Amino acid sequence: MARSMTPPGAATSTSIRQHLIDPETCIRCNTCESRCPSKAIRHERNYVVDPDKCNFCMKCVRPCPTGAVDHYFDLARPYSIDDQLLWIELPSELAVQAASETGNSESSRGNQIAPVSASNPPLNRYSRENPARAIVSSNTRVTGETAENDVRLVIFEFDETPFDFIEGQSVGVIPPGLDANGQPHAMRLYSVACPRDGEKPNAGNMSLAIKRIVWRDGLDREVRGVASNWLCDLRPGDAVDIVGPFGTDFLLPDDQDADLLMICTGTGAAPFRGFAHRRRRMWPNAAGKLMLIYGARTMEDLPFSQTLQKYTQAEFRRELAFSRAISGDRQYVQDRLRLCAPEILWLLRRPKSHMYICGLKGLEEGVDEALIDITRTHGINWLAFKSEMHVAGRYHVEVY
Repeated sequence: MARSMTPPGAATSTSIRQHLIDPETCIRCNTCESRCPSKAIRHERNYVVDPDKCNFCMKCVRPCPTGAVDHYFDLARPYSIDDQLLWIELPSELAVQAASETGNSESSRGNQIAPVSASNPPLNRYSRENPARAIVSSNTRVTGETAENDVRLVIFEFDETPFDFIEGQSVGVIPPGLDANGQPHAMRLYSVACPRDGEKPNAGNMSLAIKRIVWRDGLDREVRGVASNWLCDLRPGDAVDIVGPFGTDFLLPDDQDADLLMICTGTGAAPFRGFAHRRRRMWPNAAGKLMLIYGARTMEDLPFSQTLQKYTQAEFRRELAFSRAISGDRQYVQDRLRLCAPEILWLLRRPKSHMYICGLKGLEEGVDEALIDITRTHGINWLAFKSEMHVAGRYHVEVY
């Protein structure tokens, strides 16, 4: 079913409808700017929308991981670029309008549709101004000791206030200190890596998968990611403020008969770890099938390899692709998909199948290319089929 491309809640004849980005929940991932065909979005510290260029095409909205870009206001006069660049949060006079539009079923975030049977997710319970306080209970490396990538599973316990979330949602963290401009650091977003009842059942905790980010700049100097290194170096007892949760569509079906085809690279496996644990705890004998296509550089670089080994292939089918394998064929996720073509086709044709893609930008394109090849030989137009799955709330993508 086609959706209108006009802005949600068109302006009245006495007001102007303006698209604005909430700087408090924006994680500065640049997705909106890169997707904007009219070049209306740009950034310095804040991401801002030029009211003279924005045509409400909505192409920036679906990819936004926090929903920060999905805000529209009826105004007597538009806010200028200069106004928006100074904001730390949306002006207080906009708060009532923002609150009234939260959860609006006609919002353009409907471009991404949750599973019909998914639980109604808790949203935005805690803000940057009113975060939930969590205490680190453990910090464990989940890649091999010789792996190039240092990925950590950090478990947080909520000291005073319960923090509700469900599988597939994300939370925000704010690194301590100030950035190069003397401003508080922007919030960073991470997918929850455990089921809704916690890393340990009913213990009031939550886990995140964090990859340490280190690279060399143009002068061959080591540069360390602010948030990732801070999180990876946390010790038990350290306190962290948590914001959120976020996410209304990349959710687990509340249906033991649902089949899940999950495709990811690296820490993109975090939400799928939560999916698998939830399925095992709730429905250990579920009829629905779980299949994971998982890519990494090497086996040592594969996060959660020990966790995966606790599942039999019958209860959780895993297909691994290693792009830097020392022996054997080097493969990417799309190569593994082609090798598993019969199983993939069988899953996609199931009436309750759901497909999830989580990982770096560009992953979805490679998956599409593989599935076009796989389905073509069976008389299926993958792009049309994908559209049908999407409209039915059975196709879900989260890339970063």
